[in-house]
Amino acid sequence: MMKKLVAVITFLLLIPLAQAEDNNPANLDDKIQTLKKEVMKLNRDLFILEEELLFPTSTQVAVFLSTDVGNYFKLDSVQLKIDDKVVANYLYTNQEREALSRGGVQRLYIGNVKKGKREIVAVFNGPGPNGRDYKRATTHVFEKGSGTKYIELKITDVSQKLQPEFVVKEWE
Repeated sequence: MMKKLVAVITFLLLIPLAQAEDNNPANLDDKIQTLKKEVMKLNRDLFILEEELLFPTSTQVAVFLSTDVGNYFKLDSVQLKIDDKVVANYLYTNQEREALSRGGVQRLYIGNVKKGKREIVAVFNGPGPNGRDYKRATTHVFEKGSGTKYIELKITDVSQKLQPEFVVKEWE
């Protein structure tokens, strides 16, 4: 819908160019460049408005995923549930796993939830210690207030146990 709206706005802005009395190519090129800048600014403003309408801060929840070295667990997939409703499923490529192990953070989910106590469940799949298939879940109850809630799912290695640890952290 946004692309159609931008196309219509672009068309409407170009009408005066077609009707311009001065057909000097240099002036016409300057006008086109000016219109392009205006369209880009309108597109950015429309994107911001769309984000505010779809994800108002009073109901927004954003969930991120990060890993550390990953010696004891190789992430293949993750499933995310909020209040027993599946909101995200993700399969990882080697490049994505590598980016996460180098400190990257993935935005796994952004959406709306009502205020109050909410439960988040993340199910992680992949080879664990000794190459065995590993399926672990972590659960966290959080209080959704009036502002945006940021939650991080973090997979860390615990050297003492030779096992991965799955931690949920709420950002302030």
